[in-house]
Amino acid sequence: MTYTLYGAPVSLYTGKARSYLRSQGIDFTEEAPGSDRYLNHVVATVGRWIIPCMETPDGTIVQDGADIIDHFENGPGSSLRKNSVYPQSPVLLAISHVFELFGGEGLLRPAMHYRWNFDEQNLAFLSSEFSLLVPGQVQDDEAFLHNSGRMRKAAVAFGVTPESTETIEVAFEEWLDLFSAHLADHPYLLGGQPTIGDYGLIAAMWAHLYRDPAPALLIKQRAPRVGRWVERMTTADPYLHEYPGHDGSLIDDSAIPETLVAMMRYVAEEYLPEITAHVEVANEWLAENPDIETGTNGLDKPGARGLKGGRGLVGAGSATFAWRGQELTTSVMPYRFWLMQRLHDDLAKADEAGQASTREVFRSGNLEPLLDLRTLRRVERSGHLEVWGPFAT
Repeated sequence: MTYTLYGAPVSLYTGKARSYLRSQGIDFTEEAPGSDRYLNHVVATVGRWIIPCMETPDGTIVQDGADIIDHFENGPGSSLRKNSVYPQSPVLLAISHVFELFGGEGLLRPAMHYRWNFDEQNLAFLSSEFSLLVPGQVQDDEAFLHNSGRMRKAAVAFGVTPESTETIEVAFEEWLDLFSAHLADHPYLLGGQPTIGDYGLIAAMWAHLYRDPAPALLIKQRAPRVGRWVERMTTADPYLHEYPGHDGSLIDDSAIPETLVAMMRYVAEEYLPEITAHVEVANEWLAENPDIETGTNGLDKPGARGLKGGRGLVGAGSATFAWRGQELTTSVMPYRFWLMQRLHDDLAKADEAGQASTREVFRSGNLEPLLDLRTLRRVERSGHLEVWGPFAT
């Protein structure tokens, strides 16, 4: 049974799905989103140009990294995976969901900064990489400059501005130091095998921050353990030379390592103000637009990812928040709320003791407010889009 993954090495979100398929030993091939099959069939099925998408052997199209993973975790492909990436412990599962959210969304600032603000180191590499989106066609400099210009503008929507770049670099180096300290004793985020948190983190850490030349050099010089984690996450046969005797077990949920708590505190500083502000803006928007039909997203362009259907640029549908001594304004995207709901939903299934233990750990990591953060309406995925469910009662 061979699956087809539509994506590209340069794509952040493809990295999450590709890492899972590789590490689980699932048979797949990868095709570029410029292929005839993608352009003429997948786009028509999904309703927009977006990667990653996966085509199953029976022709089913699955869009989004989390949904691709869940196809093998809880869906038709579950017999093909080696082991589940969702911990049974409510505490560990909740922590893992935090890093799934943070990795794919909270690391976008350094990902976009280190990709688009280091032209001397990166530009030749990126020009070559982006040509792989449409294999067999020569991409001229003008086309690349046009496409990269759009991405540079998109970086502003994630808070990358001339005023924020120095602080972004300081914050990312802090992240590397914290993650490196944790990896001194643990091959993966939660111990001896990767969980959904690792797959969230690998998105930005692989395509942008480890393959692009400028941040790759920084990681190799400052945090080589993080680099080895990235490499472990991209193969079915990881090397674990620095962890003799490890047995693949996860950490004890009653004794969370201080290094992991420190990483949670980092997420609380780096991302909690942003997601909180996004929920507040979304709730104001939902209150002002109570007639949006359930199962739709209320956008003029349903395939748009931003709250008000723009092009992902700062403006309407954006939120302003305090971040490391300055103010940032970033675009509000309901997809982030859907990822956050995965944390809420799984925690709600835990017994009273499991919920209490989780809150205690999150309190020590300054992340307890995240457990109570809700939009007025749930975000659901229908027809490969993020749509609004009914109002909460």
